[in-house]
Amino acid sequence: MHRKTDTLLVIVALVALWQVLHWIVGSVALTSPADTLARAVELLGSATFWPHVAETGVALLYSLLLAVFGGLTIGIALGINRLAGEVAEPILVSLYSLPKITLYPVILLAFGLGLSAKVAFGTIHGIIPVIIFTMNAVRTIPPVMLRSARVMRLSPPQLVSTIILPAALPELVSGLRVGFSLTLLGVLIGEMFASQRGLGYLVMNAIGGHDVRTMMAVVLILATTAVLISAGLLHIDRRMHRRAS
Repeated sequence: MHRKTDTLLVIVALVALWQVLHWIVGSVALTSPADTLARAVELLGSATFWPHVAETGVALLYSLLLAVFGGLTIGIALGINRLAGEVAEPILVSLYSLPKITLYPVILLAFGLGLSAKVAFGTIHGIIPVIIFTMNAVRTIPPVMLRSARVMRLSPPQLVSTIILPAALPELVSGLRVGFSLTLLGVLIGEMFASQRGLGYLVMNAIGGHDVRTMMAVVLILATTAVLISAGLLHIDRRMHRRAS
């Protein structure tokens, strides 16, 4: 109950701050919450808006699949091989802190314009957190469980499915939660710079046309969707950790 009240108070405070900033800078720089919400409703009721949503959704889905399955595979391999994991971890942390926008020219040269570039850009944003969380999750598995697996002569697929995944599942969900947010960010950045469709393209197009109302409305839709999905993943994450403790 207290958590819901705190969440409501935070939302009210953010909306109030938004309104105050609108009064200070004016509609030329920032539309009001009510005006932005009205424009968001207009967009959601427009037939031309949903193809952009579908474009972003497809790119996000492909990026998440690659980031999650690639991150799980690499993270499990590095977690089992302790020496390889210790060597790779500082490299991964350094790559994680690198501004990914610096890699965009390379992505464009390798994949060209269109869906493939957005998927690649989204994947490189999301895969590293999943690798790191998965690797650390595998490291926390009690050694006795891994020794028992060797005694029972479990094959690598059996080891992963019966011991590693169930034991590491809470941390894997944490990695998925972080990876989702960063993958979405990567896809949107890709659409802003090299796409003619998608929600990121709509934001850049609105900025170019100084359509602050549309820009704010699209950002509001994106932020609301991302927060709701992240909240759902956070709820699952907390339940997993409570069960594990």
